[in-house]
Amino acid sequence: MSDLGDWFRSIPLITRYWFAGSIAVPLVGKLGLVSPVYLFLWPDAFINRFQIWRPITATFFFPVGPGTGFLYLVNLYFLYQYSSRLETGAFDGRPADYMFMLLFNWICIVITGLAMDMQLLMIPLIMSVLYVWAQLNRDMIVSFWFGTRFKACYLPWVILGFNYIIGGSVINELIGNLVGHLYFFLMFKYPVDLGGRNFLSTPQFLYRWLPNRRGGVSGFGIPPASMRRAAEDQQGGGRHNWGQGFRLGDQ
Repeated sequence: MSDLGDWFRSIPLITRYWFAGSIAVPLVGKLGLVSPVYLFLWPDAFINRFQIWRPITATFFFPVGPGTGFLYLVNLYFLYQYSSRLETGAFDGRPADYMFMLLFNWICIVITGLAMDMQLLMIPLIMSVLYVWAQLNRDMIVSFWFGTRFKACYLPWVILGFNYIIGGSVINELIGNLVGHLYFFLMFKYPVDLGGRNFLSTPQFLYRWLPNRRGGVSGFGIPPASMRRAAEDQQGGGRHNWGQGFRLGDQ
């Protein structure tokens, strides 16, 4: 148990709470402590009955069962891996900026979910984070199952197809990719590469709540090259073995 506790405490702060919530809320629903009908995002209940908690619970909740358990575990793995990599890589020392990215993506996903009657928001938010990581590390070579290798920029779309095979839908993944692309374009691509206006700026209250560490500078436009190289070095010389955690028979 001490090893498990040490591992949990080693997870970056924001990712740790997100990861823990994504385990605790489905467990609460599975055990029947709270009826799952109160955890989904239903537009009528949220807007007309003022059940304002639903966008939050729908972000953490996932109906775990015999037909969805594997999909849940795979996406929980994505959450842990790529949120940790972003928080300790491009956003290292800038927890407020990382929290702002999550809030921006979450608000966009909630609006889309209300418009499209999406009841669960866990996968779209995870995919939006994975998409941003893939774009910031787009030239890194990643490995998928069966030894398939390709650049990281293609990873969100490969996972979209993979989740379709095991889950039967691509809407959640597609919404996540589009929201991740919107954030990446407005924060990095448009103001830096195209010389446009910077539309996104982290609110000051987040800096007061989550101050920068190790001399981080707020309001960045694109991660410094040295930071990106350090993030790549963490991945073992620019190569990432994606599928290692899910090979059958390893345990």
